Amino acid sequence: MDLYIAIFQGIIIASTPLVLASIGELIVEKSGVLNLGVEGMMIIGAVSSFIVTYETGSHLLGLLAAIISSGLIALIFGILTQYLLSNQVATGLALTLFGLGLASLIGQSYSGITIESFPSLEIDILKNIPIIGDLFFAFDYLVYLSVLMVIGTYLFLNKTKRGLILIATGDNHDSAHSLGYSVKKIRLLSIIYGGACAGLGGAYLSLVQTPMWVENMTAGRGWIALAIVVFAVWRPLWIFAGAYIFGGITIIQLHIQATGVNIEAQYMSMLPYVVTILVLVFISMNKNRLAVNAPNCLNKLFTSDI
Repeated sequence: MDLYIAIFQGIIIASTPLVLASIGELIVEKSGVLNLGVEGMMIIGAVSSFIVTYETGSHLLGLLAAIISSGLIALIFGILTQYLLSNQVATGLALTLFGLGLASLIGQSYSGITIESFPSLEIDILKNIPIIGDLFFAFDYLVYLSVLMVIGTYLFLNKTKRGLILIATGDNHDSAHSLGYSVKKIRLLSIIYGGACAGLGGAYLSLVQTPMWVENMTAGRGWIALAIVVFAVWRPLWIFAGAYIFGGITIIQLHIQATGVNIEAQYMSMLPYVVTILVLVFISMNKNRLAVNAPNCLNKLFTSDI
């Protein structure tokens, strides 16, 4: 039983950074913008949060550093794509390369250093419940924050006027503009929010999952987050399913290696990315489903505004 609990806890921890990054990117794409720079924003969030936490001893300041730094990187992307009208795909790829290079540079002197573990939610009454306590009440605060963010995003998009305006902007920016809404402002704010969420996902890696800084520690999770948004067909609650599937594959392949199964470690390490490709191919086969749920103006430039 202890082994299964450990596997479950490992899946939750491995999935949380994917949930945080994916839910931010979902908002960005719902507004009609495709930001391929999630990987770059995550790595900036990881290195900045680690450095600030190490220097100050405060995890809260580390999280704020991740949100601000990744939000600023996203702001650059937003200005380039929304006001200077640069290509979103090329700019997003450049953002990833920039983020990886900058993180490697500023984090070079911190490589391999460890910090104090991130605090967990300590409610004895809940934590001491047999089995259930270990399954659901033994995690850090960011795990519960990620759950609230997904639920909050669902309610925001489906139950609020601002959420409906955001969706309308992504579906038909010309109509939103004709109704008096500032398309570029809405998209810029969405991009900054998505960057902040990616930064939180990166911070989770360096503060919680592995409380140390290692170069390229995001290891492609930003790309998986992009795939999860498509897997979820741009629906917030399905982000959970996508993130936990990919997080589960990551953890299970580690346990398979530990059992002594005679499979090369390199093949097991590439398993999550192979599954990502297969899932995207499977989803792409149902073009009607994608057409119904995908924002109609995704990756389309808007050249005028009020």
